Amino acid sequence: MKSLGASLLLSVCQTLSCISTPFRTAAEDPKPEVVVLWPEGAPLAEGKADVDIPRLTIYLPKKSPCGTAVVVVPGGGYTVLAADHEGKQPAQWLNSLGIAAFVLEYRLGSKYHYPAQLLDGQRAIRYIRVNAAKFRIAPDRVGVWGFSAGGHLSSLLGTHFDSGNANASDPIDRVSSRPDFMILTYPVISNLGGASEWSFKQLLGEHASTELIRSVSTDLQVTPQTPPAFLQLSSDDDGVSPENSIRFYMALQKAGVPAEMHVYQSGGHGYGLAPLDADLAGWTQRLAGWLRLRGLLSRP
Repeated sequence: MKSLGASLLLSVCQTLSCISTPFRTAAEDPKPEVVVLWPEGAPLAEGKADVDIPRLTIYLPKKSPCGTAVVVVPGGGYTVLAADHEGKQPAQWLNSLGIAAFVLEYRLGSKYHYPAQLLDGQRAIRYIRVNAAKFRIAPDRVGVWGFSAGGHLSSLLGTHFDSGNANASDPIDRVSSRPDFMILTYPVISNLGGASEWSFKQLLGEHASTELIRSVSTDLQVTPQTPPAFLQLSSDDDGVSPENSIRFYMALQKAGVPAEMHVYQSGGHGYGLAPLDADLAGWTQRLAGWLRLRGLLSRP
């Protein structure tokens, strides 16, 4: 097993030149809208600095919107956010298909631990649903797309959700937090060592109980109500073991949840859309095909 430092290097710092946070500093033309998920302060917030404020950066398609929305969840080991190649670039790719994209800036360890990250993701899904008409999307076509640790958070959203509180004073809290579909790219799923172990420590702290670890090992939390999923990974990923995705896929199969998984022979970890790899870059065509098969690329 690789040392913790080596695992972190693979999962978080492999593409340091692509990592930037917060998102709102990225140059855009036009500059995308950024919304604060809780204008009055997020639950469990420990201050009012940038790191205490979860946000969404909104990328809307310029033409031919198809009525589908995706919350894009960058990875970074729950320590940093890979805001470009696992945030902005996937959002722009989704826009090319007519899909509205919302890049999530969620709270990070070591300052914030579970369930702050889950609350941030749930709030993002609810916010988009409540504002469906504004964004020209269908409220029952809101998915999540996560990379690495962001894939873990996306799978948490797909296994830890609620139908909303009908009596809440905030209308956002009245709607469901369940995503309608999941896209998981080389995701962390369970505490399996390497970068997965590092991500779990950042999410849960150093002394998490066995019960808590099991509760966020999402392969153990799949039910028939878990939304359909598309998984993509590389068999030579030595940052996040392929066993993560395999376990989740098998749990989905056992529960009768529609799922599709693509395992590439090479690629490693942390490549995003893999635009510089002629073979691996084709994986987004498989994803587009899956979205089309599920009717998510045509107007509802």
